Amino acid sequence: MNAPANRRRWRFRKESFLPYLMVAPAMAFLGLFTFYPMANLVYLSFFDYNLVNPVKKYVGLRNYQTMFFIRRDFMIALKNTAVYTLAVVACLITLSLLCALWFQKDTRLNRFAQTAMFTPHLIAMLSCAMIWSWIMDQNSYGLLNAVLELFKIPPLRWLNSSQTAMLSVVIVSVWKSIGYYALVIMSALKSIPVEIYEAAELDNTPKWRVFFRLTLPLLSPQLFFLLIVITINSFKVFDTIRVMTNGGPGSSTDVLAYYIYRYAFQHFKIGYASAAGTVLMVILMILTALYFAVLGRKVHYQ
Repeated sequence: MNAPANRRRWRFRKESFLPYLMVAPAMAFLGLFTFYPMANLVYLSFFDYNLVNPVKKYVGLRNYQTMFFIRRDFMIALKNTAVYTLAVVACLITLSLLCALWFQKDTRLNRFAQTAMFTPHLIAMLSCAMIWSWIMDQNSYGLLNAVLELFKIPPLRWLNSSQTAMLSVVIVSVWKSIGYYALVIMSALKSIPVEIYEAAELDNTPKWRVFFRLTLPLLSPQLFFLLIVITINSFKVFDTIRVMTNGGPGSSTDVLAYYIYRYAFQHFKIGYASAAGTVLMVILMILTALYFAVLGRKVHYQ
């Protein structure tokens, strides 16, 4: 009588333990390469630590005090990051949605445009930044200024003026990513049942009402996902700034990721850079939580 009961108990324990065993490698990878670096980042932010002198000196909140109340460059970098993020998020979501609506019709022109717009996503950002640095060069061999010269328009200092440098970086970021995000939205558009649009057409519903009352609500899960992803990626922008402007001219394109790199590997202040990295991590956590709290309720899941 006890043997079958013991076998059933053992089978139940084995089946209960098996899911945890299956996810253990992924959790170990996540803990080793995500949670531990995050915890170590916060830990190092409380020390005066640099690469020249490996001895850590505990300073408490002094790095944060210096960052917020003594140095002015951090707030400039935070402001530049906010401007860049707002511009990229607004442009990418709007233009990707418009392009996806345009690509819905299966024509030769649309198929060619899809391939042409998606191709920059396959190229490394470093290569794109170097190519655009040449295109936006202020000298006569810069392609954009050469085109302006054909129309008798004075050349612009695209990357060498504080008025146009951030705009130039935003243009490159949007150009590289728009094809990928348009493809995501286009896939979501094709998954919407055709019967919904047929019913709206039978009711003679205006196209603008169909778009705002049907298409946008049905696309809201994908748009919400893209909003979070683009925001996080925009706050972490580094390679475009590093190659194209080096944070300049002045500090007009100095963003948080480049700010952290500069203090960590140029000034060798690991503790201070870790404090800036912790602030960046907290900002992203707060923004993500706000997105879910404010906009998550408005997402329409089919």
